[in-house]
Amino acid sequence: MENQKASVKKIALSHGLILALLTIGVSVIIYVLGMHYDQSMWQTLANTAIMIVVIVYGLKAYKKDNGGFLSLGEALKTGLAISLVAGIIGVIYNYIFMNFVEPDFVTNMMDISRDKMIEQNPDMTEDQMEMGIGMMEKMMSPGIMGAIGIIASLFFGFIFSLISGLVLKQNKPEHLQ
Repeated sequence: MENQKASVKKIALSHGLILALLTIGVSVIIYVLGMHYDQSMWQTLANTAIMIVVIVYGLKAYKKDNGGFLSLGEALKTGLAISLVAGIIGVIYNYIFMNFVEPDFVTNMMDISRDKMIEQNPDMTEDQMEMGIGMMEKMMSPGIMGAIGIIASLFFGFIFSLISGLVLKQNKPEHLQ
């Protein structure tokens, strides 16, 4: 009988899809409530909690499939793979949202940001204002937003996988390796 090893790919695809669907669900709720232009803290906290829970469950599933063993390296690899799958799906969702569901989203966010900039810095010169707006426009391009989305997903996935991996780690004894 073969020694069956847990599949990072299977765990990453299933749990990455779950993570993406749950965070997209939060975004849809925010949109339906008309709060998608508010940069609320509760949405960030909800998405963070969802990510932590899904990564922990993914690592537990990997550990179970691996005979009760999980190394820190396996935890990081599995958690990052989950985060990557969710990040890619999230970028696709954001692209669809900003191009088809709410095509004026970027323009409206720019207007809101401009108003906040003026409110917070009433003494700002026109040149400073234009420079700030120019930077925002570059950051709100689809390519930059997609890259930032995937990098952020991987960054937080790494942090949560590291912490969870340290807690859940159970190395194989030498004689079983």
